[in-house]
Amino acid sequence: MNKKCNFCGNANLKKTTTQYTYPHNGKYLMVENVPCEQCEYCREQYFQAKVLKSIENEFEQIYLYGKIVTTEIKIPIEKYREIAQ
Repeated sequence: MNKKCNFCGNANLKKTTTQYTYPHNGKYLMVENVPCEQCEYCREQYFQAKVLKSIENEFEQIYLYGKIVTTEIKIPIEKYREIAQ
């Protein structure tokens, strides 16, 4: 993947896994244990294209074709202007 962080310039990237949220048209898919490289300084994350494509494909399987997921969560949503008063 990357040899150097594009955000901060640090050359120390480590292979790790993370939780990735894929948003599309007001719908979301949260995927755990996604492989990535992460900057050890600023924590910017880099993903291989094939990893992101597999997440996009999974999103389509769920929302277009009705694939059953292993877990669902309910998340409260507020608009900032409603809570900033």
